[in-house]
Amino acid sequence: MLESLFPNVEMEDMLTATYETLYMTIISVAGTFILGLMLGLLLYLSSPGGLWQNRTLNMITASTVNVLRAIPFIILILLLFPFTDFLVGTIRGPKAALPALIIGGAPFYARLVEIALKEVDKGVLEAAKAMGAKYRSIIFKVLLPESMPALISGITVTAIALIGYTAVAGAIGAGGLGDFAYFYGFQRSDWDVVLACTILIILIVFLFQFVGDSLSRRLDRR
Repeated sequence: MLESLFPNVEMEDMLTATYETLYMTIISVAGTFILGLMLGLLLYLSSPGGLWQNRTLNMITASTVNVLRAIPFIILILLLFPFTDFLVGTIRGPKAALPALIIGGAPFYARLVEIALKEVDKGVLEAAKAMGAKYRSIIFKVLLPESMPALISGITVTAIALIGYTAVAGAIGAGGLGDFAYFYGFQRSDWDVVLACTILIILIVFLFQFVGDSLSRRLDRR
């Protein structure tokens, strides 16, 4: 039945493309979570009234985040070609897409982290300060645990955006379902290939959304 619906789809190649999309997404989500969390913490902690209130640091961090968020992803990939070639040794393939995916996703997630941290009850922070808790304890034992459900929701939204970025990266040779849909579907006018890739990307999005929502709800009940 699948062969009649998708006569031009080579299943082995499709499975390889799906694996490449999952590889790029999972690795980039992990990198985005770490880098975005660091940037988000810097934005929050260095803001007026923050634990590390520092106008200069906040301005530099905010400007960096805003500039990177403003660059369209396809242009960011091109701008990062020299850096990617230096870091990975190539500008093609799934590994070569990772620097652009992480650098493109981290600023977006950083703003979501900042919003999540601002929602933490200030009374809890004041209580921790009154008890003599050090900054490290406040960050890792109060701020992050209290905001974790929102942080997970934020990385879920970011992960779905990154899945879309992998498809864009595929159009310039990064591999994955975007690459497969463009080179083996669109350029050959095999629209069943494009449709099959679209369906798989949608399924991957649903999977990440389900996992993220489930984890966020579980953390919120604690």
